[in-house]
Amino acid sequence: MVVMDNLYFNEEHLMLREMVREFAINEVKPLAQKIDKSGEFPHKSVNKMAELGLMGIPWPEEYGGTGMDTRALVIAIEEIGKVCCSTAATMMAHTSLGTGGIYYFGTEEQKKKYIPKLASGKMIGSFGLTEPNAGSDAGNTQTTAVLDGDEFVVNGQKIFCTNAGYAGLITFTAKFIENGESQGIGAFIVETGTDGLRLSPPEKKMGWKASDTRTVYFEDMRIPKSNIIGSPKSGFKQFLNTLTAGRITIGALSLGTAQGGYEAALNYSCERNAFGKKIADFQGVNFKLADMATNIEASKHLVYNAAYLKDKGVDVIKEAAMAKLFSSEKAMQITTDAIQLHGGYGYIHEYDVERFFRDAKILEIGEGTSEIQRIIISREILKTVKSYA
Repeated sequence: MVVMDNLYFNEEHLMLREMVREFAINEVKPLAQKIDKSGEFPHKSVNKMAELGLMGIPWPEEYGGTGMDTRALVIAIEEIGKVCCSTAATMMAHTSLGTGGIYYFGTEEQKKKYIPKLASGKMIGSFGLTEPNAGSDAGNTQTTAVLDGDEFVVNGQKIFCTNAGYAGLITFTAKFIENGESQGIGAFIVETGTDGLRLSPPEKKMGWKASDTRTVYFEDMRIPKSNIIGSPKSGFKQFLNTLTAGRITIGALSLGTAQGGYEAALNYSCERNAFGKKIADFQGVNFKLADMATNIEASKHLVYNAAYLKDKGVDVIKEAAMAKLFSSEKAMQITTDAIQLHGGYGYIHEYDVERFFRDAKILEIGEGTSEIQRIIISREILKTVKSYA
């Protein structure tokens, strides 16, 4: 791991990793099974993450952040994801999606108003893009924001909104309508508690059980004209750019989830006896462990490289999609194999591997399905072929 550390990280990154790892093992891990069983939002861990500065890692100090970068955010998500995907997902969605759109495309006034609260963890951010008829086809957005004087009147709904029930604000996309004509898809900010904003009860999910997920309804909701993010007609493109950054972070969560399952399987294989020896001594088992370890190392390079290039200002549409695609699919494969190596015990709630398995599946779906990632990657690589028309 030393060589990889030298490739992607500096001393500050490595110090952050040690701090987050200690926090994850000592304070997050003991709560992981409990909150998975109860579905309780991880208030205690979120409050502690705020105290440690983990809710504002990549944002400049002038806005209340820690002034670090994408690689630092990847480290934090990965380490927390090794022990509790729900807690890591809460922080990930808050930072990369709930805050990212405002930082990258918001006005200076919007940044100064919201980012210090978000970066400090005093306010949690949420993000609304998906709709019942606009998932992968996000361009088919049906939610409307009709300009009425100095206000927008918003109607529609967003589904699968992480953190919505505990958020102080939600950023969302809507079809921007002016003088009866569509002007494209815009991006907007709404503070929770606004009249006309209504939330469903939390969704009951297969995994990420302690992560809050809800449907958000907009019913003749009025927000100030100043709440539009960036260019009024570029909201959809802005959100796609935000999703690119988000794919790196979900790659980090995939990496953490995979390692959590692998480490549990490795330890169990070195403890469990069968036919007079440790099961790790059987070729069928140690070949699985070898494949798991190899795929984790490959995932690390893809995720870390995408984060490194983003920090250098490189366009990482392809690299982010590759990192997300590979690491999420390998997380699903590795957690499946982790259960297999545990045998019947892998199917029992007491063992963490079944939780990692349930948590892994959404990684292949959220922030762009595996199929969408393949579309993005193929589109990007075909651009390099001059003969392709």
